[in-house]
Amino acid sequence: MPRIPDVLQSTYKLCLHFLVFYFQLQESQQSSADFRFYIENHTRNPDDLSRKQIRIYQLYSRTTGKHVQILGKKINANGDDGGKYALLVVETETFGSHIRIKGKESGYYICMNKNGKIIGKLNGRNQECVFIEEFLENNYTALVSAKYKGWYLGFNRKGRPKKGSRTTQTQQEVHFMKRHPKGKVDPLEEFRFTTVTKRTRRARRLKPNSKTS
Repeated sequence: MPRIPDVLQSTYKLCLHFLVFYFQLQESQQSSADFRFYIENHTRNPDDLSRKQIRIYQLYSRTTGKHVQILGKKINANGDDGGKYALLVVETETFGSHIRIKGKESGYYICMNKNGKIIGKLNGRNQECVFIEEFLENNYTALVSAKYKGWYLGFNRKGRPKKGSRTTQTQQEVHFMKRHPKGKVDPLEEFRFTTVTKRTRRARRLKPNSKTS
């Protein structure tokens, strides 16, 4: 059998490498196109319930030492641990940390209007009812309006809502912790909950030691 010249072998190998590279490039472009189509298809209708994560928890207010509760149109941060109005249904979008917060008992959503006022609405599809979670270094969570940038959900020491235009991320009034309802713990829960507060730690320090009494 005649030997193939080295030049032809080199040309053959070069063509083979080119074909492999070409098909890899085509496959990569197709995968990118498919991924773009997937993203567009799954973000076009963000209200589709099949693409939501639903969680039920409480929001502990750093300012009041109590929990956010949705009574209807009125919202405050004076709810007791385990109180029915303090149970919140939180709808989390698959993409990003955009959430809608609804009262389990009242059915009203927490919303912020153009004046920065916190109000409850039955229809939570409006962008004014969407908040973005910001996880802070002190283990608290802040909720900033998705529509009005820089305006946060916050409550003063009396538990009354603060206007969004008067809030900043560094204020204690806008710091919250996700907590399980009293007596209910789900080991499979994805969120990180906190059940120990400054008050409980202080109470433990002040509690007399039974061994010394």
